[in-house]
Amino acid sequence: MVEYKQVIVVRTDLSMSKGKLAVQVAHASVSAYLKTLRRKEEWAEHWIQTGQKKIVVKTRDLSELLEIARKAENLGLPYAIIRDAGLTQLEPGTITALGIGPAPADMIDKITGELKLL
Repeated sequence: MVEYKQVIVVRTDLSMSKGKLAVQVAHASVSAYLKTLRRKEEWAEHWIQTGQKKIVVKTRDLSELLEIARKAENLGLPYAIIRDAGLTQLEPGTITALGIGPAPADMIDKITGELKLL
């Protein structure tokens, strides 16, 4: 049986508060799920039915986050880049997080398996 999961990649160089970080992770999870639902409905449905496994990992900076997004694109994985609205702590348009999947865990692990948990 194929395992499905979602991975959220968060920038650590922005020094977001815990609340701000939680909101960005939530945005990334929902946005990536909706993209998956449109592109790979069977992945999204299986993930929902099997517990909605999510992993949150960290990245050093914007360039590393964008490189991971590029790799997701190359593998055909659904993903969402999150840009902050700039209403509180960050400048408008600041890229804060990346949601990948839900997708087969082995595919996501190819590009996020070495990242540290947040």
